[in-house]
Amino acid sequence: MRMTGAQRRQQLVEIGRVIFAERGFDGTSIEEIAARANVSKPVVYEHFGGKEGLYAVVVDREMSTLLERFETALASGHPRQLLEKAALVLLDYIENDTDGFKVLTRDAPVGSAGGNFSSLINDVASRVEHILDRSFKAGGYETKLAALYSQALVGMVVMTGQWWLEARKPKKDVVAAHLVNLAWNGLSHLEAKPTLRLSPKK
Repeated sequence: MRMTGAQRRQQLVEIGRVIFAERGFDGTSIEEIAARANVSKPVVYEHFGGKEGLYAVVVDREMSTLLERFETALASGHPRQLLEKAALVLLDYIENDTDGFKVLTRDAPVGSAGGNFSSLINDVASRVEHILDRSFKAGGYETKLAALYSQALVGMVVMTGQWWLEARKPKKDVVAAHLVNLAWNGLSHLEAKPTLRLSPKK
């Protein structure tokens, strides 16, 4: 049964997603994509203009999917619940969309039109910053530092997630609980003006 143009494009995106996850951008070839799709190379070029075009579409779709999940999770709730939701969104994505996570966390090609994981994480950190800003105001802390704390929190979850991608132990809910334990109990006992306890050596 002959595929429609839309069906063929979707097939190529799905195949590209798998191969980019397996081999990275540089290790992926149009020849392999075409072979797995059982089409000629010109068909791939017709739909995407080349490997860069296909890669950009794959990355854009993954970023949109993940950002939409974060936006839904962070829509409402107590600050601690929001931290739990954010941690679980990323861990769920790693567990259920492993290929997508691998594509996003690999280096993008120079000049790529697609977004990258760093810009997505900055979007998420921006949303977390607004949450922290409210909490800081309520606690009497300096709100201009909310951006710093949001980057630290999101970075902590992302780095742990990248480690968990390979380890897969302990279970996802346990990982999320420990992340939130560290983040929340640290945040709930913030010093108004923290200083380093060790004097710098001269």
